[in-house]
Amino acid sequence: MKQPFYDWNCWLSVSLWCLFGGLNGTFVTRNSRPNIVLLMADDLGVGDVCCYGNDTVSTPNIDRLASEGVRLTQHLAAASVCTPSRAAFLTGRYPIRSGMASPFNLNRALIWLGGSGGLPTNETTFAKLLQHRGYRTGLIGKWHQGLSCASRNDHCFHPLNHGFDYFYGLPFGLFSDCQPSKTPELHRWLRIKLWISTAVLGLVPLLLLIPKFARWFPVPWKVILVFALLAFLFFVSWYSSYGFTRRWNCILMRNHEIIQQPMKEERVASLMLKEALAFIDRYKREPFLLFVSFLHVHTPLITKKKFVGHSKYGSYGDNVEEMDWMVGKILDALDRELLANHTLVYFTSDHGGRLEAQDGGTQAGGWNGIYKGGKGMGGWEGGIRVPGIFRWPTVLEAGKVIDEPTSLMDIYPTLSYIGGGIPPQDRVIDGRNLMPLLEGRVSHSDHEFLFHYCGVYLHTARWHQKDCATVWKVHYVTPKFSPEGAGACYGSGMCSCTGDVTYHDPPLLFDISRDPSESQPLNPDNEVLFDSVVKKIEAAIKEHRRTLTPVPQQLSVFNTIWKPWLQPCCGTFPFCGCDKEDDILSTAW
Repeated sequence: MKQPFYDWNCWLSVSLWCLFGGLNGTFVTRNSRPNIVLLMADDLGVGDVCCYGNDTVSTPNIDRLASEGVRLTQHLAAASVCTPSRAAFLTGRYPIRSGMASPFNLNRALIWLGGSGGLPTNETTFAKLLQHRGYRTGLIGKWHQGLSCASRNDHCFHPLNHGFDYFYGLPFGLFSDCQPSKTPELHRWLRIKLWISTAVLGLVPLLLLIPKFARWFPVPWKVILVFALLAFLFFVSWYSSYGFTRRWNCILMRNHEIIQQPMKEERVASLMLKEALAFIDRYKREPFLLFVSFLHVHTPLITKKKFVGHSKYGSYGDNVEEMDWMVGKILDALDRELLANHTLVYFTSDHGGRLEAQDGGTQAGGWNGIYKGGKGMGGWEGGIRVPGIFRWPTVLEAGKVIDEPTSLMDIYPTLSYIGGGIPPQDRVIDGRNLMPLLEGRVSHSDHEFLFHYCGVYLHTARWHQKDCATVWKVHYVTPKFSPEGAGACYGSGMCSCTGDVTYHDPPLLFDISRDPSESQPLNPDNEVLFDSVVKKIEAAIKEHRRTLTPVPQQLSVFNTIWKPWLQPCCGTFPFCGCDKEDDILSTAW
């Protein structure tokens, strides 16, 4: 008897499912909306992982992503410090467009949770785009885009007001002040000057007592008391913020609720991992966006005992390897839930490693490979070139390497494209959809020019010639290293954007495609195209500047100073403190 057609059709469908989807539980088509997992390290250098050339630190899970996906070798942050870089990542726009760039050397990032600056509410993040398309969106880890505007609990800049359905983590971030035993990191040199000034002011009323009691000349008690009061008020004015940095900034939140103040820093990584795995389990049956914003590898390099002494590169290497292990746990969860084939995973860092970071005289920051400079250094390659790895099995070719200029800002239009989001049409989006490049439908990046800011100051620009593989880079401003001849600003702790810098006229020109370490500056004598390249880039800068519009400066002096009425507080201000987090840690540890 002839078998019915539908039986053959059913058999064929089952066979195709077993062939293409059985191993990982889903049959993937290009038109289906994938889950999205974004993994961002904090201060990780491009040379800190094995698949980018490191042979002293073991990163098997990040390397696995690279071997199973696409690795970008010229992936660039839009800024070399945290707050503006992350703002650009979330919005697909240069941070100067949203007011998230600073004109001051001191406050280049948000420095207080009790400040009034943050990612403006009229900016549309990729999370908000995908939330409107039915995605469940979650942020686990560091935010650092502000919290409140006018009152302590308005939370206008909170992740939940920027498209995330769920938030668990640090509204600020991890830094050395969060660990009492470490040397303060926030405005260390300013604090020293404030202590000295306080001591000098405090000596004035004491010195005035000498002529009074020695009867050299009369000094009214009112004068002495006024100077004493001035010294006391000056001390209170700055110590009320800097003296309690850990309590004010090192806070752990779940959604809008403070659950630890100050946070117990040694537990945060394990709690974050538990929350990330729980998010995947909770929303595994619907499209989700999970943004895991690691606290690793920012100082103070808090690492579990399990990983201490684990690497060949000291405490920094131990911290990198712990983060890699966490990446592995997240990938294992995707495999366990049969989600791997239907999930786009992306790994990167917010900017380059910090070269000036020290811990007891030893290097506590990252390695930026062959690239010059590091965190905070405007346009030098080491501060902005970061890892960029995409994995989407059955869609992206495994093991592919792309050496084209791409940007963290490209994530915005890329996620919008694959998630079916509609980007806002009333503003400039500087990022470009990477899917044609990742899938191999085109061979060249859609970026012809990229502009590298240090705060609000344009330091550097890059031109990728469309007709060839040459990438030109011009530096108009570079930081002055200290001590002279060093590769970083060890004297000040971080390089300046203005003031202590060198202006170049004519600009420094490099051919990044042949000289990625920026060690051989070109000039009219050794490069016949020097003048034409510089003119081409200057014309592009002029056109770029025409697209900029004035916006409120979120990192102004007023917005970045500490305001007691905006300080998040668990309890009654100023007696803030609580620990509502469960003591039961993830069994994974």
